[in-house]
Amino acid sequence: MHEDFARNLRLLCSYYRSIAEVCRRLDINRPQFNRYLSGRYLPSGHTLRRFCDFFGVEEHEILMPSAQFERLVQVRPRAAAPTAPASPEAPHLDRLKEIGSAGLDKYLGYYFETYLSMACPGRILRTLVCLERRDDRVCYQRTERLIEHPREKAYHGVYLGLAHFLTDRIFLADYETLTGLEMTQTILFPSFKNRVTRLTGLKLGVSGSGERMPCCARVVYEYLGPHIDVRRALRLCGLYDPEDPRIDEATRAAVANEVAPGEWHFRARF
Repeated sequence: MHEDFARNLRLLCSYYRSIAEVCRRLDINRPQFNRYLSGRYLPSGHTLRRFCDFFGVEEHEILMPSAQFERLVQVRPRAAAPTAPASPEAPHLDRLKEIGSAGLDKYLGYYFETYLSMACPGRILRTLVCLERRDDRVCYQRTERLIEHPREKAYHGVYLGLAHFLTDRIFLADYETLTGLEMTQTILFPSFKNRVTRLTGLKLGVSGSGERMPCCARVVYEYLGPHIDVRRALRLCGLYDPEDPRIDEATRAAVANEVAPGEWHFRARF
């Protein structure tokens, strides 16, 4: 039996969160490592050198009597655990977070979002959106309220995302939280420079119908305020006929998805 080595190895492992972490970082299978911890086997010379390099000790030290080794480890400063190198895109994402959150504070609050539905062609969909600051970033929740049949309870679809503000344009990206099978991207611009009342832009997403066809639609955000009656606002969300008087003429014109003569791209409208 190799009791001293086993005790020394267990002592070194105790400085880590778990045996599983040690095995994962050493790239050794757990049953084999357990045999060394039990004292039944000594590792080969090559494996022993790997252990010593990982734990920062010498080969002769890890084979010392356990009481002597414990005193040695206690007085020796521990090497810092190696950290994963930063990904090459991390500085760019940090920069985007830094410049993209400045200027968004005046846009925080609740909005009605209105656009021609991708899942129900020919109908207008109104949803409720809330932009809020959390620490150093601006997050938002977009809630759909749909009633498929008059006698059924309303269904609420929730989308969560992040907002960035770059040169007077608001960039939104979110995902659907129930199934995780859908993402949407939206770019908005303010209709008025000095006040937040109406934002217009384009929304790119996937049709909720069986074909799941990517679609692009004009969209309007109508500012409601920083604090609202959320339940009452949600009751005003849902699908509307294009000529429904509850959709004002300016909104109806702004979300129409025609391409005018001379236009080469699908563009947002004021």
